[in-house]
Amino acid sequence: MTTEPSRASFRIGFVPGVTLSKWSRLWEERRADLPLDVVEVTGDATGDVLDVLRGDDRVDMVLARLPLAVGDDFSSIALYEERAVVCFGKEHPLAAAGKDDELSLADLSGEVRHDLDPALDEAQAIEVVATGSGVAVMPQSLARLHGRSGVTHRFLSDVPTTTIALVWPIGELDNDIDDFIGVVRGRTRNSSRSRRRDDDAQEAPAAKAKGPGKGGGTGGKGAAGARGSGPGQKKTSPGGRGGPQRGTGRSRPRRGR
Repeated sequence: MTTEPSRASFRIGFVPGVTLSKWSRLWEERRADLPLDVVEVTGDATGDVLDVLRGDDRVDMVLARLPLAVGDDFSSIALYEERAVVCFGKEHPLAAAGKDDELSLADLSGEVRHDLDPALDEAQAIEVVATGSGVAVMPQSLARLHGRSGVTHRFLSDVPTTTIALVWPIGELDNDIDDFIGVVRGRTRNSSRSRRRDDDAQEAPAAKAKGPGKGGGTGGKGAAGARGSGPGQKKTSPGGRGGPQRGTGRSRPRRGR
């Protein structure tokens, strides 16, 4: 772990299509002392995503799509996979396939793929598709994000999935970053790492002082343990019941004699 930085907020970057609502809620429950500042990352996939982790106005971590050229400068943890879909107009011939049916790249033969146009981003590609022209392939989360009323989509069975990963600079792992890793990886509040902060605060509890024995005695036994030794207490005769009776000095006569 690095030396703990002083943060006014914990800054998380994310690429379009990533939903942070669940993780944001868990962070607020566990780390109310440190507000979460969420920053959307747009632009070219590799350059801009990694650039937000550098500079004075950088984020602490970023949720991004792989592959990224992280090299030896960044650490990453894969979180989940996204399936690819093909988007087209609702009047397109491909719409004849049922909503639960999957298509393949072979089904797109002869179609204009607007997602391959470097001049268009995903939102612009879907705008063109909405006119009834061509198709666009992209992760399902982006299809939903940029969805339009005249556009539908189907899963593609033979297109590789994309991976959403959590990325941060190597050598900068601290308690705040580790806590956010715990949130996205599903650690419970009571897990050993999640308890670290509370355990440190309670590392040296005050020891209980040992008081005197019961009854305030100083000889090792209290009044209950020194039966008959205190003033005003009746002494038990060493002879037990066979000892002399009070005021007679005689032994109790045995019956039958």
